[in-house]
Amino acid sequence: MSFFTSDQFAAVHKNNLTNLAKLSNTTFEGIQKLTELNLQAAKAAMADGQAMLQAVSASKDPGDVLKGNAPQPAADKAIEYARHVCEIATQAQADLARAVEEQYELQQRNVQAFVDAFVKNAPAGSEAISATLQATLDNATQSYRAAQAISQQLTGLASTTFTATPGAATGSDRQPTHR
Repeated sequence: MSFFTSDQFAAVHKNNLTNLAKLSNTTFEGIQKLTELNLQAAKAAMADGQAMLQAVSASKDPGDVLKGNAPQPAADKAIEYARHVCEIATQAQADLARAVEEQYELQQRNVQAFVDAFVKNAPAGSEAISATLQATLDNATQSYRAAQAISQQLTGLASTTFTATPGAATGSDRQPTHR
């Protein structure tokens, strides 16, 4: 006795391939954003280096140019860069979590349909097995929901902690500029 037809298996495989493509696209979008951020940071560092070289070569005393270059702007830039990385990672994580949630909901409905079909077609005397299957499914769903809630709390905590005031990390009272 089979509860699934070949069409149902084909539909499941098609859905899995679609979800794999969705997850891959989301991952590549995050990688693309991170690569663009890295290129912008490299470009800005190169421009800063060139400006420093020009200032040093134009100055009669290169020590004066270097004394006036405080490390604070570099620290602010590093914090801003890290904040952008965190934003990209948070967005990618949210997109991936949403895709996984959609897939989980679909799989949960499929498993529930299987359990319902099994219970409906089960021979007499198999009520204990049917009850165990349903209890197992219910427990798995509750465990998943609890893990999901913890994951969301940890993600929110990490994001909130990292996006706290920039002056707290550097001792600076000013906000870094956004690009």
